[in-house]
Amino acid sequence: MDNKLNEYLEFAKNIAKNAGKIMLKYFNQSNGASYKGDKTIVTLADTEINSYLIEKVKEKYPTHSVDGEEEQFGSSDYVWVCDPVDGTAMYARHIPVAVFSLALVIKGEPIVGVVFDPFTNSLYTAIKGSGAYKNDEKICVNDFEIDDIRTVCNFDYWIKADYDVTKVLNKLRKRAYFVGLGSVIRAGICIATGDFSLAIFPGTLHKNCDIAAVKVIVEEAGGKVTDLFGNEQRYDKSIKGAVISNGKIHREVIELIKRDLLDIK
Repeated sequence: MDNKLNEYLEFAKNIAKNAGKIMLKYFNQSNGASYKGDKTIVTLADTEINSYLIEKVKEKYPTHSVDGEEEQFGSSDYVWVCDPVDGTAMYARHIPVAVFSLALVIKGEPIVGVVFDPFTNSLYTAIKGSGAYKNDEKICVNDFEIDDIRTVCNFDYWIKADYDVTKVLNKLRKRAYFVGLGSVIRAGICIATGDFSLAIFPGTLHKNCDIAAVKVIVEEAGGKVTDLFGNEQRYDKSIKGAVISNGKIHREVIELIKRDLLDIK
C-alpha cells in the first residue's frame, strides 16, 4: 500500500503543478470572475482546473471519483477532493493569496494531501503516517499557547456561513492576534509550518473541499483538525466547520466554541 500511496502523491503533485500554471495564466488578465448562487466568486481558473482534474482522474484512476468545488464525477470510496482555487475573492482581485488544494479521501479519511502556492512555487505535501513537507523539507507546527505574543490566528466569515463564531472571536481577540487571509487553506498551511497557531472555519455545505488536504498536512505536521465541536468528521461530504490548530491550544478553543454555539453552561 505504501508504494500505491506514493504513486497517488506523485499524481497529486503533478496535478497541483499544472493547476498552478493555470492559476498564473489567468492571474494578471481578465479571469472571468462571476458570482455563484451562494454569493461566492468563481473564475475561469476554478472551472478549468476542476475539469482538468476530472479528465486526469478518468484517465489514470477510472474507478475513483472527484469531488471538486465546481464539478463532481463518479461515486467511490476513493475520492479526489479538490478546491481548484481557494481564496478566489483575493485571486479575482489580483491579490496573490490563493492556493490549489487536492486530497485523496479513502472511506471518508484524507490519506494523501497536497497544497500548491504558485505565487511562491511552494508545494506542501503529506501522506498519512509519513510526515508533512514543504518542497520536500519537513515541516512542523509550533507549540505556542493562545496567550503567547507570537500566536497568530486566522478567521473566515462570509454571508452564507452557517455558524456564528463572532462571540468566540471576540473573546479570543483579547488574547491573540487575528487576521483574515482570505484563504482558509493558506492559513492551514501557515499552521503546518509553525507560522500560525489557529484557524476557525465556520463552513459547512460542500466545504470538505476546503479542509480535506489541510487535515492530513496539518496533522502530519503535528497539529490537530476537527469539526467546530472537537469531533472527527468525514471529508467526502459536507462538514460541520473546522478548527485547525497546533494541537496545544485545540481543546481550550473547542470548549469556548461549544459553550457559545451549543449554549453549554
